[in-house]
Amino acid sequence: MGGSAPRRAGHLPVETTSFVDRRGEQAAGRELLSRARLVTLTGPGGVGKTRLAARIAARAERTFPDGVRFVHLAGLRDPELVPLAVADALGLHDHSAGPPTDALVAHVRDHKVLLVLDNCEHLPRACARLAAALLSGTTGVRILATSRHRLGLTEENLLDVRPLPVPDPDGDLSAADGYPALALFADRAAAVVPGFALTAGNRAAVARLCRRLDGLPLAIELAAVRMRVLGVEQLLERLDDRYRLLTSGSPAALARHRTLRAAVDWSHELCTAREQLVWARLSVPAGGFDLETAEAVCADGDLVHGADVLDAIAGLVDKSVLSREPGPDGVRYRLLDTLRHYGLERLRGTAGEELATRRRHRDWMLRRATACEQAWFGPGQREIVARLRADQDNLRAALDFSLRGTGGPAPASGPAEAFGVDAPGAASVMTAGPGTATGPANGSTAPAASAGPREHVPPTPADALAGLRLAGTLWFYWHACGAPREGRYWAERALEANPEPTSERARGLWVAGLLAGCPEDLTRGLRRAEEARELARGLGDAAEAAHAEYVIGVIRLFADDLCAALAHFEAGVARGPVPGQHLSLVGLDQVELACALGFLGHADRAVEVCEKTLRLCEEHGEEWVRSYALRMLALAHTVKQDWVRAEQYAREALRLKLAVNDLIGLALTLDLTARIATERSAHERAAVLLGGADRAWTAVDQGRWGSEALNSLRRDTESRAGRALGATAFTAAYDRGAALTLAELVAHALQEPGPPDVTSPAPDRPRVRLTPREAQVAELVAEGLANQQIADRLVIARRTAEGHVERILNKLGFHTRTQIATWVTAQR
Repeated sequence: MGGSAPRRAGHLPVETTSFVDRRGEQAAGRELLSRARLVTLTGPGGVGKTRLAARIAARAERTFPDGVRFVHLAGLRDPELVPLAVADALGLHDHSAGPPTDALVAHVRDHKVLLVLDNCEHLPRACARLAAALLSGTTGVRILATSRHRLGLTEENLLDVRPLPVPDPDGDLSAADGYPALALFADRAAAVVPGFALTAGNRAAVARLCRRLDGLPLAIELAAVRMRVLGVEQLLERLDDRYRLLTSGSPAALARHRTLRAAVDWSHELCTAREQLVWARLSVPAGGFDLETAEAVCADGDLVHGADVLDAIAGLVDKSVLSREPGPDGVRYRLLDTLRHYGLERLRGTAGEELATRRRHRDWMLRRATACEQAWFGPGQREIVARLRADQDNLRAALDFSLRGTGGPAPASGPAEAFGVDAPGAASVMTAGPGTATGPANGSTAPAASAGPREHVPPTPADALAGLRLAGTLWFYWHACGAPREGRYWAERALEANPEPTSERARGLWVAGLLAGCPEDLTRGLRRAEEARELARGLGDAAEAAHAEYVIGVIRLFADDLCAALAHFEAGVARGPVPGQHLSLVGLDQVELACALGFLGHADRAVEVCEKTLRLCEEHGEEWVRSYALRMLALAHTVKQDWVRAEQYAREALRLKLAVNDLIGLALTLDLTARIATERSAHERAAVLLGGADRAWTAVDQGRWGSEALNSLRRDTESRAGRALGATAFTAAYDRGAALTLAELVAHALQEPGPPDVTSPAPDRPRVRLTPREAQVAELVAEGLANQQIADRLVIARRTAEGHVERILNKLGFHTRTQIATWVTAQR
């Protein structure tokens, strides 16, 4: 079957430092967004486009009932991944074989949602194509983009994000505190020199410094951090010296762009030689990364040793080169996009350095993926999902390098653009209407400098094989965590690059077959799985042959070939596990056997198989396969017409599935729960659940894979509930369910079953109030953290954390941590 994981993408970035002014731009952006469906914030690197876009989106959130989704594009290199990144932010886990953009458009056609596409400049055509498709195919979708230059669509409205205004250093500075450039410098300087403030004695020097930096926020922040060791006058003196050295820069670049480059150069030169090298190597990881990743990527046993990396990172954090952010396993780090491009330019300046660093990065991601796969059938599934979600951009970068190599045509966001050199014709002011723009504020029309193409270094056969191994190792992530389309994309690319008969190819084939989860692609999926089985048998690889056998059986089950699927899984379960076979697939063999038995009416045998599966899961502390076994028990007791026990098992399955956000499992189980509600004459409840189930299926496959068994179950539920309620009441309840979030829907389904009016409003109950610390602990429980992890995160004793959890359970009247997680999700 399948699942989904808690999403990293989609949420607006958390502000970790104060936001200074930009009131005019915020108001202009909201006004443009109110009348235009595509608004692009343009401006040089480091001017603050991302922060401003997040602010505008947050203020506009209430006007978009289906939400605001933030899409991070800086870590992508492959244009094909743009629609997949947007789908991920929207929580769309599409299984169809059609173009991903078509699936996106279909998913949001009736939604009113704001998409924030951040850092479009290096993938301009892909972003423009996606925006055009969404604008033409929907009515309620609006797009707020950030880019160093326009996307070029006629519907586009531009808002130029200018540097912060700076007062005349030699003029009247009595009101200088109201200038955002000076306020920004003072705020950031106070972070490194406690007590720093603008005074009559330093205002002129700060104003002169900010003027020299042309009001660029990144340059100001980089200068302010030097207040740790220098005074304002010393900063100004050193900066003046630096600019005299840069007067021979490109005549095509505006002065403020040379200034930004100078500020980054200066920050680079203030780093130690080891910090400079670590900075360059850390430009290879995409998105954020943790300390282990940094050590694996940077340490080569020669110039940098593992023990050196932490000190270098501490220095780079101190110098504001690296930003620090929370992650699922503790602290993670991130290079601002501008500083990342700078590091890449430095890395490429040394022969062979980029290639060696990318290989270390790829090898590390393969080791991490392998460790996660080995631990998947165990108690840490939620943590594994969170870790891989956080590393999603790194996994993509490792796969792309393995299958494409390095170099070739430079990305649109090359080193020149990274320091603010706009592309020719980039609009620089807010437009008066769609598709209109004036030129740059200074009237310059000089062409921008650009980085030329780098020599393409194709992947070696060893690189390509490592890419296939990584794509195959992540089968459980693609399948269980809601990324089937992307997994199929990488598997197919890797198979094309690796035609040789290897065990890695056998795995890649059955993974591609497993992810072909839609009616029109089942035939291709079956061919892939059968080819995998034959190859694995020829190689004597019993484990990969067994894995391929599982996929063959699942596809037969999807295709409603129930008798063949039953015989297939009976043979597999009778054979027992083979050496090297993944325990998740051993458990799923049993689950699918129970599914076939249940659909064919052999309820007692299905129960027997499920109980065996539950014992296997309990031995290993596993939840994902366990949730499917519970669903099959619900199905078996439905066949036995034991509606009370069927309801109990379905409710427990829903609890587990919500805890890991298993979207496919939730959709399947909601279908079954609606059927059970109908059997218990709770027809209004059934209609609500059916509406929610249909909405959940739109993110997977509205046709329920073309399965007659699943579709007939749904049709029967609708028919019986509709007859009992009447068309008007059924439609009202159905629409109410379709409007609920998954968490709300599961909370509704978990209500104790009662008479048909179960959906009537409950009497008011006193609202449970947690203390601020209890609320904090509850959020961490919802993230899947154990008591010791909560204690470490909050810097408290484990016993204190345990006490908080116990008090939360008592206050809420709950018995398990899963119930806390469900409650927190519903509160959100």
